[in-house]
Amino acid sequence: MKEKLYIIKIGGSLIDDEELLEQFLEQFAEIQEKKILVHGGGKLATTLADKLGIKQKLVNGRRITDKDTLDIVAMVYAGGINKNIVAKLQQKKCKAIGFSGADANLIKAKKREHQEIDFGFVGDITEKSVNRKLISKLLKLKLVPVFSAITHDKKGHLFNTNADTIASVIAQALSIKYDVELLYCFDKEGVLEDVNNPASVIKNISEEEFSILKNEGKLHKGILPKLENALGAVKNNVNKVFLIKETELKNHIENHHAGTEICL
Repeated sequence: MKEKLYIIKIGGSLIDDEELLEQFLEQFAEIQEKKILVHGGGKLATTLADKLGIKQKLVNGRRITDKDTLDIVAMVYAGGINKNIVAKLQQKKCKAIGFSGADANLIKAKKREHQEIDFGFVGDITEKSVNRKLISKLLKLKLVPVFSAITHDKKGHLFNTNADTIASVIAQALSIKYDVELLYCFDKEGVLEDVNNPASVIKNISEEEFSILKNEGKLHKGILPKLENALGAVKNNVNKVFLIKETELKNHIENHHAGTEICL
């Protein structure tokens, strides 16, 4: 029987709210099973770029990561945010250790290739990008890895990489060894049929249902990357995948009642 492993991803809305982040990390620290935390960046990188006069470039809502922007996101994501989370977890008696993908070659990325757009220093990854053996050794030592959204190509270049994707590919890579449950924690109660109605949670979504909802335009564009990565995890042997409200972590771990489950 495989040992349980929780892989939990948190995003910007939580990172930007100090009080909510504190509450979440309290719940995360209480999880007794093996666990990994993956975090995004919040608004801090954009705020710092504005202060430094570095203009942010977006194409179809996607950030172009030029060298100046890369310097900022690496400093903020892998530095300030990551170490702040690790310090708060240490305070809660949780043996956290912070990483970027470059540390010990834990996540190796490939520069994004696009026929029309140069996204700059943006890295794409698959489950084969993940150093599964080393992460497993860290877990055996009862350490709690905390991953930022920074990866590398093993050629001396750092990359900005989608944190939802990082959580998904780590889950896929470790599902061979562990009974993995992947949780995307964000500021909604789950996937909502009506984004303005918190009670309209869709309890289960399959790939077919996702396609229908997407084609009908019923899904907010912000939820699409999470769902695409969640479906990718389910299709690649991750045992359970949920999208839940960040304040419901403890309730979900204890009762499995919260949020939206992604299924085949």
